[in-house]
Amino acid sequence: MPPTPVDIVIPTIGDSINTGVIAAWRKKDGEAVQRDETVLDLETDKVTMEIPAPAAGVVKRIAKEGDTVSVGAVVGTVDTAGVATAAAASPAPEAAAAAPAAVAPGKAEPAPAKAASKAATPTPAESDAHATPLAKKTAEEHGVDLSKVKGTFAGGRIREKDVLEALSTPVSTPAPSAKAPSAAADTARGITRERMTPLRQRIASRLVQAQHTAAMLTTFNECDMGAVMDLRKQHKEEFEKRHGIGLGFMGFFVKAAVQALKAFPLVNASVVDDEGSPAIEKHDYCDIAVAVSTPKGLVVPVLRNCEKLSLARIELGIKDLATRAKDGKLALDDMQGGTFTITNGGVFGSLMSTPILNPPQSGILGMHAIKNRAIEFPAGSGQVAIRPMMYLALSYDHRIIDGAAAVQFLVKIKNCIEDPARLLLDL
Repeated sequence: MPPTPVDIVIPTIGDSINTGVIAAWRKKDGEAVQRDETVLDLETDKVTMEIPAPAAGVVKRIAKEGDTVSVGAVVGTVDTAGVATAAAASPAPEAAAAAPAAVAPGKAEPAPAKAASKAATPTPAESDAHATPLAKKTAEEHGVDLSKVKGTFAGGRIREKDVLEALSTPVSTPAPSAKAPSAAADTARGITRERMTPLRQRIASRLVQAQHTAAMLTTFNECDMGAVMDLRKQHKEEFEKRHGIGLGFMGFFVKAAVQALKAFPLVNASVVDDEGSPAIEKHDYCDIAVAVSTPKGLVVPVLRNCEKLSLARIELGIKDLATRAKDGKLALDDMQGGTFTITNGGVFGSLMSTPILNPPQSGILGMHAIKNRAIEFPAGSGQVAIRPMMYLALSYDHRIIDGAAAVQFLVKIKNCIEDPARLLLDL
């Protein structure tokens, strides 16, 4: 009997993930694949993951790019006895380059430089064929010429992220002509509509969940960043030389948050269901989630056991999570299990905001832009000085955290930042 084709099945990803979208097929119909080689990319509401081939053979697609598929669905097969045909459809680049072009008698050979120049520029049709369906749709909606977009997917394929980055890149425009624009051009208006990506849908659902399930309040304070800024300026070069990572502000705030979470453990707790009744689940570790902005939306990967990490290891961990988040390389485990969250709207210029809880966590710290302001300095001196100040915000679940504890938690962070020696002395 001939061998039976092996199904390509969407695997179980996590308890809360039931569906995903086929972002891109890495293999064409009839193309050969090795066992465990990536055959497609699946985008879920939390992560984008690579689906490997279950066997070596020839790929046959069933589902299309852009299709929403369920866990357990068969999206294609691998024929273990098949013969690859996709690669034979077009000659190999090396063979094409080596074969001399046929020239009619009496005709001069075409200039090779000109021919090479023409081949080097992809036509719009070629670029369209080398883009994922989601990238094509996004390009059409925003009027992006795919032939001018550089693809970062396997084989130079264009993905939605590449189109979005092309949109955010300034382009030069020709000088306006002397002819006045028509009245129709002045009054033309357009409407576009695009479906939310799985990740954006997940973000929306969790934000609404936080608003509906928690008794959320926000308390504010401000801290003088002068001491931390002086410390960074003094030791920045030596720190980077020794540890291979820059010394930023986030590391100090993670260390300060650990001190505050130890002092006020309910901020590090969660409200959970216990056989139909609400219960408080406490944690003796600090797994701090750090909000990272990506082209597809805000994600909050988790830095584990921050209470055991040095400042250098915290900075290295944050950089690793941020890099993998922007490259779409986060694993599902990176996104689960945080006990507290820190978000820094200051990098975008936010002066003050009320961050929304990250369920089921009970607290989130918001950092903001550093602005020079006039305050009493030194404290109690009656003198006024211009100091680099940052507003801090703590949103918390009032069901388990009292207002007094929330205020003192934020004061603890303020004191650690204004006197960084407290972090070293564990005060």
